[in-house]
Amino acid sequence: MLRRMILVVGGAGFVGSHICKSLRAQNIEHLVFDNLEKGHSQAIVGSQLAVGDIRDPATLERVFADNDIDTVMHFAAYIEVGESVTDPAKYYRNNFQGVLNLMDAMRNHRVEQFVFSSTAAVYGEPKYVPIDELHPKDPTSPYGETKWNVERMIQSFGRAYGLRSVALRYFNAAGASPDGSIGEDHDPETHLIARALLAAMGKVPPLTIFGTDYDTPDGTCLRDYVHVLDLAQAHILAIKHLRSGGESRQFNLGYGNGFSVRQVINAVEKVTGMEVPKSEGPRREGDPARLIASSTKIREELGWNPEFNDLETIVSHAWKWRQAFPNGYGL
Repeated sequence: MLRRMILVVGGAGFVGSHICKSLRAQNIEHLVFDNLEKGHSQAIVGSQLAVGDIRDPATLERVFADNDIDTVMHFAAYIEVGESVTDPAKYYRNNFQGVLNLMDAMRNHRVEQFVFSSTAAVYGEPKYVPIDELHPKDPTSPYGETKWNVERMIQSFGRAYGLRSVALRYFNAAGASPDGSIGEDHDPETHLIARALLAAMGKVPPLTIFGTDYDTPDGTCLRDYVHVLDLAQAHILAIKHLRSGGESRQFNLGYGNGFSVRQVINAVEKVTGMEVPKSEGPRREGDPARLIASSTKIREELGWNPEFNDLETIVSHAWKWRQAFPNGYGL
């Protein structure tokens, strides 16, 4: 019998929960596997949940043995760049060893389709923008190193064992479900748009603008923000690509537009009608002036057609969720 269940690893987190909502909307059978350390069961109501950790091979084996899984999607990474510098062992254990455990379980159960949540951090300091998929890979943090090392491991598994994969390199995931039902709730919150909203609400200390002397129009860093539902669309396309027999691919996910830190703050203030408390600080080590994606490849090969390529729309959706859940999923 054809096996058609997707295992969504880390599916209760920010990006994963929006993927699961899209899967439910399209009646695509799936199972969430999450340890709920960073994820929230409230974000995946309507999806089946198996609680477990990718650092535990025995639990992974049971999940694969008990379910007819043909495809795996991975979102179960630690994502804080600064923390990865101070505690790289934590990141290598989870982001690399955990994925090796997962891929071993896949191989043991002959699951040969894998969608991997990667990152623009694999590129390091840009040598040119917009960044395409052929840009040199030179990560500047253990977080980026773990993601790039997993990408290379996936390629090795493809050559040796026939694994077919799509690696999606996110730039800056942001936004929330437009209906306000699910959104972004990290602890601590380090993503700029989400943190600016919390600062405007007085729930976190004033925002620090790290560096105001970059070679950019207003002196602050430029980043390519991509709506989480457009990320979800890309993942669904990746699943369909693999299930139709498509070969392994790597794609950037970004709009090709850069918005500065000041532009984001201005958009938050406009959407909320509140001031974002802020101060100026020195540059952070390793912060490039510009991180802007070329997404030509995924548009041409998979037909990705993002719907929410507008900063104010991204901010307004994030704000709608935060208004409905002012304390996040905790209350």
